[in-house]
Amino acid sequence: MGARAGDGADGGAERFRVFRGRFGTPVAYGLALLSAGGCTFVALAATGQGADTANRIAIIVFGLLGAVIAWRFGAVRAVPDPDGLTVVNYASSRRLSWPEIVTVRFGPNDPWVHLDLSDGDVLAVMGIQRADGEHAMAEARRLVALIAELGEAPEPGPDSAR
Repeated sequence: MGARAGDGADGGAERFRVFRGRFGTPVAYGLALLSAGGCTFVALAATGQGADTANRIAIIVFGLLGAVIAWRFGAVRAVPDPDGLTVVNYASSRRLSWPEIVTVRFGPNDPWVHLDLSDGDVLAVMGIQRADGEHAMAEARRLVALIAELGEAPEPGPDSAR
């Protein structure tokens, strides 16, 4: 038996692929490594006046703080599964069931996708970013298709009135 598109291991994996920034993620992770490594190198290589232990520790802590912030920027994503969508943004994460998502907005001036929710809230999905160009538009369309498929309750048919 052959698998239909969207079914089975390959189609299902493609359909529920994580929404993640195309360029922002690797750049943020690279900056995190550069910040931590660069500040540690400078702190350990510093000599002369002002290169005491307290200043070295402060430089390393500063680099690690910068790395943590950059790492959070790289961690933004939206993880779809058959039951819902988990949105991970810079400072928070939220789990949504598909029916909670009413509409997807991605206007020409929006930096990322916005979800209008059934409770009246608006939630940014920073994992789909305008800076990614046509890739972002394709990902927004994929999210809309998932919501249309999984988020709407089935229309009552003639057999449901019994």
